[in-house]
Amino acid sequence: MTAILQRFTQVRREEAAPVLASALSFFFILTALMVLRPAREALGMQRGIEAIRWLFVGTAVVTLAVNPVFGMLVSRTRRLVFINATYLFFAASLLVFYALLVMAPAAIGETSGMVFFVWFSVFNLFATMVFWGLMADRFSLEQSKRLFGVIAVGGTLGAIAGPWLASRLAEPLGTAGLLLVAAGSLGLAVLSVRAVAHLQPEHARPADVDDSESPPAVDERAVIGGSAWYGLKAVFRSPYLAGIAAYMLILAVVATFIYFTRLQMVAALGEDLDMRTTVFAQIDLYTQIATLVLQALVAGKLMKHLGIPVTLALLPVTVALGFLGLALVASLATLVVLQAAFNAVQRAIMRPARETLFTVVSRADKYKSKAFIDTFVYRGGDVVGAQVEGVLGRLGTGLAALISVSVPLALAWAVLGVWLGRRQERLAEHHPAAAPAAPPARAEVGAL
Repeated sequence: MTAILQRFTQVRREEAAPVLASALSFFFILTALMVLRPAREALGMQRGIEAIRWLFVGTAVVTLAVNPVFGMLVSRTRRLVFINATYLFFAASLLVFYALLVMAPAAIGETSGMVFFVWFSVFNLFATMVFWGLMADRFSLEQSKRLFGVIAVGGTLGAIAGPWLASRLAEPLGTAGLLLVAAGSLGLAVLSVRAVAHLQPEHARPADVDDSESPPAVDERAVIGGSAWYGLKAVFRSPYLAGIAAYMLILAVVATFIYFTRLQMVAALGEDLDMRTTVFAQIDLYTQIATLVLQALVAGKLMKHLGIPVTLALLPVTVALGFLGLALVASLATLVVLQAAFNAVQRAIMRPARETLFTVVSRADKYKSKAFIDTFVYRGGDVVGAQVEGVLGRLGTGLAALISVSVPLALAWAVLGVWLGRRQERLAEHHPAAAPAAPPARAEVGAL
């Protein structure tokens, strides 16, 4: 396996074990998410597309409420403790939902379905956010450019394995059984995270990498400290973190535009449930294949040779070209191409590149500010995108108006991506190592 990694990727021999453990962790996390996703979509659609717009609002509110609780957990416990606690909490929640499905099936109605939709949406963000926070804490900036794309492949394989397991096990186990499968996958993710901690107790320092590129060792017993609201305050105090937040906000808005456009186009094909399921499955299949190809062959090389600024601008450019294509040929086939290209570039190229932005900030920002950005800011973008798309639809302007909004927004998004990449490069030059574990909050942000 090490020989294969070295031949087709930029993974060095001493990095192979922690990279494989990290990829395996992401595999189990995404498997759990994708096993549950069909149930989330089915339950959320019980009251129609309009209800989903308001479920986005509910998700944003719950995410804001959960953020200070997560911040308090980060402040008072060791990193590996709160990472494991996060996954174990969600696994325990799945057991509670399973008990409801099995012991009180009559109580599972539209309201319970909406609760599960919101719960899953919050779980989806926190699960991936905690994982990438750990990656940014473990690997240096130089390593992240080479390795994050490889690690992300594990998540893509999990995103393929999850739907496959759901399709194979849904009939013999039932919907309730899928919750147990997801809980078991999260348990395996916890074991894999512990393996990462064992294999990578310190940031790796290859012999041919200058010492200035290697952050200091990670103290597993250290507590980050600070207030529960530190992440929110830090985002507003730091232009760099605020820029990352704006980048994520636009990403969520654009993703929501594409999401609802897909729902509308598939709904227009007819009301047959099997037909809709088939269309959605085909879109997901093309997306995952395109993502896997990009991750395996392109992602790491792009970040290494083109640099983070250009890499961050690739997704906005893809969006602009995709919506222009929809303007020329407004068909489901064009939308499928846009959806596949968007998800593939986002997961294979943009996501690993964006995670490198956090390798030059303090450890508190890697977990607290990142948590606020990746959860509440992202869900806030969902709300904005859903409501704007709904207003345009009610005004009767439809797809043309959505395109007229999306293309300029994508261009501004590309400019922001280039600025963030260049700012990261300057921070890396002046602050090659991450800040200490718990300096005063104001000093931490001022250093940015």
